[in-house]
Amino acid sequence: MEYRLLTVNREFGSGGGRIAQTVAKWLGWKLLDRDIIDAIAYAAHVDINVVRHYDEHVDSWLRRINQQAMRSAALAAGLELAENSVFDADEMVKISQKIIEKAYADGNCVIVGRGAQCVLQHKPDVFHVFIYAPLKERILRLRTRLEKGADIEQRIRTVDAERAKYLQQYFGKSWCNAHLYDVMISSHEDEDDTARVIAYAMTGRPQA
Repeated sequence: MEYRLLTVNREFGSGGGRIAQTVAKWLGWKLLDRDIIDAIAYAAHVDINVVRHYDEHVDSWLRRINQQAMRSAALAAGLELAENSVFDADEMVKISQKIIEKAYADGNCVIVGRGAQCVLQHKPDVFHVFIYAPLKERILRLRTRLEKGADIEQRIRTVDAERAKYLQQYFGKSWCNAHLYDVMISSHEDEDDTARVIAYAMTGRPQA
C-alpha cells in the first residue's frame, strides 16, 4: 500500500509532535500541526482568543500547523462562515474536519491530533499512529516545556483527559482504541528511533 497521509495521535509529553515533524521531514511531506487556531479564526472571522477559549475547553490538540498553508486550505475548501453564523465549539469542530478532508485531498501530509484518525478512518491510503510513553519520560520532557512550578503530572492527566473527551464527544470513539490505529508505539526516550519505526512501517524503507 502506498500511503498518502499519516495521522499522529499522542499522549501529552510523549514527543508525538516532534516525531511527526521528523517523519514529515524524511518523507518530504507537509506537517499540519501548529497554528491551526489561526486557520480556524481566519475561516470563521472570529478573534483568535475566542478560538483559543474553545480550544482550551474542548480539546488541546488544536495547536500546531503551518499558518499560511492552512489559511490557503481554508479558502480553497470554502470554509468561511456566513456573516450571521454563530461560532462555538461545534462550529470549530466542523471547520477542523473540513481542513482535515482538504489535507487528505491534497495528499502527502502528516496531521497531528484533531480527530483525524476518525475523520479519515475509512480511507485505505491513510496510516494511523498512536504514540505513548512511560510517565517518567513524559515528565522529563515536559519539565523543559512547561512553566516553572507547574504540576506536571496533573497537567498530563488534564490534557490527556481532554483529548479523550473530545474524541468520545464528537466521534463516539475511545481515544486509546487500538482498532483506530495501524501502529501504537512507545517513544520511550528516543524520539528519532520511534520516527524511524513509523516511517519504515509506512514505506518499507529504512531511514538513515
